[in-house]
Amino acid sequence: MTQYSYKIPSREEILSLLRASFNKENTNTLAVAFNINLDETKILVKRLSAMERDGQIELDQNANYSLTKCPNLTKGRINNHRDGYGFLTPEDGTDDIFLPEKEIKKVLHGDQVQVRIVGGRRCGRLEGKIVEVLAHVNTHVIGRLSKKNGAWVVIPEDKNISKYFVLTCSPGKAKINQIVNVQIIEQPSRYTQPTGKIIEIIGDENDPGIEVEVAVRKYGIPHKFSRGAKKLASTLPEEIDVIELGLGDRVDLRHLPLITIDGEDARDFDDAVYCESTRSGCSKEYRLIVAIADVSHYIKPNDALDIDALRRGTSVYFPSRVIPMLPEKISNGICSLNPGVDRFALVCDATIDIFGKIKSYQFYPAVINSRARLSYTEAAEILNKKSELQDVKRSELALYLTPLYAVFEILLKARQERGAIDFETIETQIFCDSTGKIKKILPRTRNYAHKMIEECMLVANVCAANLMECHKHPGLFRIHALPTKEKTIALRAFLRQFNLNLTGGGTSSATDYANLMTEIKLRPDALLLQTMLLRSMQQAVYSPKNIGHFGLSYGSYTHFTSPIRRYPDLLTHRVIKSILRRKIYNPSCLNETFLLKEKNQDGKPMTWTSLGVYCSTNERRAEEATRNVEAWLKCYFIRDKIGEKFTGVVSSITGFGIFVQLNSLHIEGLVHITELGRGHFQYNEANHELLSNDTGIHYRIADQVTVQIKKVDLNSCRINFCLINKLSSVKKEVKYIGRDIEKSWI
Repeated sequence: MTQYSYKIPSREEILSLLRASFNKENTNTLAVAFNINLDETKILVKRLSAMERDGQIELDQNANYSLTKCPNLTKGRINNHRDGYGFLTPEDGTDDIFLPEKEIKKVLHGDQVQVRIVGGRRCGRLEGKIVEVLAHVNTHVIGRLSKKNGAWVVIPEDKNISKYFVLTCSPGKAKINQIVNVQIIEQPSRYTQPTGKIIEIIGDENDPGIEVEVAVRKYGIPHKFSRGAKKLASTLPEEIDVIELGLGDRVDLRHLPLITIDGEDARDFDDAVYCESTRSGCSKEYRLIVAIADVSHYIKPNDALDIDALRRGTSVYFPSRVIPMLPEKISNGICSLNPGVDRFALVCDATIDIFGKIKSYQFYPAVINSRARLSYTEAAEILNKKSELQDVKRSELALYLTPLYAVFEILLKARQERGAIDFETIETQIFCDSTGKIKKILPRTRNYAHKMIEECMLVANVCAANLMECHKHPGLFRIHALPTKEKTIALRAFLRQFNLNLTGGGTSSATDYANLMTEIKLRPDALLLQTMLLRSMQQAVYSPKNIGHFGLSYGSYTHFTSPIRRYPDLLTHRVIKSILRRKIYNPSCLNETFLLKEKNQDGKPMTWTSLGVYCSTNERRAEEATRNVEAWLKCYFIRDKIGEKFTGVVSSITGFGIFVQLNSLHIEGLVHITELGRGHFQYNEANHELLSNDTGIHYRIADQVTVQIKKVDLNSCRINFCLINKLSSVKKEVKYIGRDIEKSWI
């Protein structure tokens, strides 16, 4: 490395200057701009020549440099592959562009770059060359301290980052194999590794809760409340004194026996429900009240609590720990609808006829006092008359639950008639010990109490969306787009192999999907077919442009019922209150201090559109972090079972092997293609199978197999199996525990 290395401007600095300049620059003006001397100018000329050769800049006849005006330049984000190469995901939504290893060496996963197409197809994609790095997204990296060729280095936990980071100074008190937080000092280049310095020692892999500490830093999840938020939370009251405060414009509902029904381990209760049978003339109707914690009464736009809540976007639920969106004093205290205490709520008061149609509704702020807190299990037992509660209390609670269950049956029938999609899956629940490690994993089925509360929440969400539409007030809808034309064509081609047809012609509706789900429900290959149906669908997102919700078969839908744990719900509450006051809620000035540091990609203050993108991104971030922690915990749990044999089902097929979920442990691992036995296996993407033309053996989702645990890698969160034998094919009888299927489309 020469003496000029620290003085000569980098390619990124030169490109930034040319981009900002209104005039073309020559060698002399660039030298003046970067304050370099004559000897250093010679090195600058060499760098400019290299940049011209690589297509980053161009030289005109007057010896002036400017940015290359190339029609096939594409902007996007880097997606690294753990094998060294990578892809550009274009921001315009076009197909990914393949980037060879020599290009990926210049960047890190997630960086924003500009690419020029330079060749034919590689890995099924056009090949590109990085012309310019527009933004280095990573400022910190989490990894394990190690030594390489005598130098201190950090190996990233994120396997999408294939480079190691060279430390520029001593690791201090950090020890080999400890997990540390590194601040990046120099980004990578084609010929040099990135460098950094340790700013935090996170701990050892056996430390309680280490997996969560790693995940929140790895995914950039804010996990400490700001000083201002803590101070503001401390000023909030412990209880509500209605006599002192007065009701104001609130409706007093404390005489109604509202109840909360949540999971056994729930600590914050943001929804309470009540239902009664009424009459309209000769027709029977139901009055359904859904009372939601009035978080917007305490969290005001632009205050410290609001800034922290927006940064988080959502609460993150790990198996042994929750990173809440709001401080505990709010989420578990003044805003939690605990039984026997007065609480402020925003109420959806709806009338539903015997056909499940919402005949009328109104929203209003209220004061409530919950009569009881039930778990889903307790509510189901009372409905099934199996509760062990005292007879008097059980009879009283049954009195509250009976009309709720009656309206649920009506709403469920209406849901089925409108063609909403309902994937039947058996999810799993992780139970942890005192150290935060997995004790057991058990299947968890949704009982009627789960579904009853879900239908009540759907009613409130639909009413909130309808209110925004009727008053033409902007807000965030929860939208779920139709499956793309390409995915629909591929799905129909796949279904034809099973003599099945997805009706609907060019555009299938949710009803078409629901009808097909009913048709395949009892088939032995139902898991395979259901998985393919799910994969053809898009993810649900937040957007001010309402295009409806495909999966739920709603023309308008939003999120209103969970303002304690979801920021979009808090925004919906503010919109509803503004409508009630005949005002307009405008988030363009939301969190001005926050927006000085965090803006959308165009550098403009947040609008409803950018808020939708931001909240959707934070939702995905939380999901990825949770999956990462669960994968690590499962590896830790199973690592002492190497050599043991288990039965399982094929849960996914790839070109490099099959993923198998163990029936008894509900843990997934990979059987590499080299472990599948004799013959050359080829991946048929259209049929979603691995097939050996030599032996005729094939593997599909839901096939039953016996495997042996071969290897567990905590660093990469990988579990490898070797195949013992194949028990049955999907075309024969299939019995399975079930694989968790994400409901990110809801």
